[in-house]
Amino acid sequence: MRRVRYTETGGPEVLRIEETAVPVPGPGEVLVRTEAIGLTLPVVRKVREGGLPLPTGPGGEVAGKIAAVGAGVTGFAVGDRVTGLCFTDAFADFALVHTAMLSPVPEGASAADAVALVRCGLVALGAYEAARPAAGESVLVTAAAGGSGHLAVQLAKARGAGRVVAAVSSADKAEFVRSLGADEVVTYGDESWGAPVDIVLDAVGGELLSPAIAALAPGGRIVAYSSGGGTIEAYDLLVGAKSAIGFQMALIARERPELMERWRRELWELFAAGRIRPRVDCELPLEDVAKAFGIIESRANRGKVILRPV
Repeated sequence: MRRVRYTETGGPEVLRIEETAVPVPGPGEVLVRTEAIGLTLPVVRKVREGGLPLPTGPGGEVAGKIAAVGAGVTGFAVGDRVTGLCFTDAFADFALVHTAMLSPVPEGASAADAVALVRCGLVALGAYEAARPAAGESVLVTAAAGGSGHLAVQLAKARGAGRVVAAVSSADKAEFVRSLGADEVVTYGDESWGAPVDIVLDAVGGELLSPAIAALAPGGRIVAYSSGGGTIEAYDLLVGAKSAIGFQMALIARERPELMERWRRELWELFAAGRIRPRVDCELPLEDVAKAFGIIESRANRGKVILRPV
């Protein structure tokens, strides 16, 4: 089978496709014949910034059919359509996924739907829940055209937000985020982000934290779920009685699996009702993995970037 690996950190140019044996699932794992693979900004940053033993393969979201099951696996069988997250070697013809990170794909949903909806949707819904929103509150979403952000805009509307503001990197994304239901659109460089909001869901971090905090109304909350880092000045929180909340999906997966499962069910219910629709920016062959990484890193995408092994 083919898999993507890298032996040094850097940009898309460090990624290589190699031939290797099909892996064998261990206890609690299933082997998925991948049909769609989703790429995220945190994975792109990990490839560029390092921190993992090398060589390794990028992790990511996968969807496909189960080809084999490991010892002790219950609730899943060969031939089941599934989606899940694997932390390494996701970009391959076959991927190993632990059942704790796995969920079934319902009838009527494609592999691309599953990859675009489940993991990014869990992050978006979890970040929104972390803000403890009340009905009618206003919400601003940064990276609103991205994989998680475009779902966060839709989820905020579906959950009863009174006003949803989409913050994007460039004005050419305005039409896209308005099609998702955004009431207003701002770009990062705008002098003002409009009337203050009750909640900011931030997937960017870094230098964007200051204007994001400034966009909050007194008593407002910012939920930071970005891998981009950055610093928040305590004084900026104190003067407006504002709050900063961190959210990490991995912690929920480890400590609150029942909550993650409840959120999964809600996402599929909203999908079935037509209230949220994952958008796919492009679907590329596995051989174009470097191109896919470049699209994500340049923030050119509108929705999910997906690789198709077959």
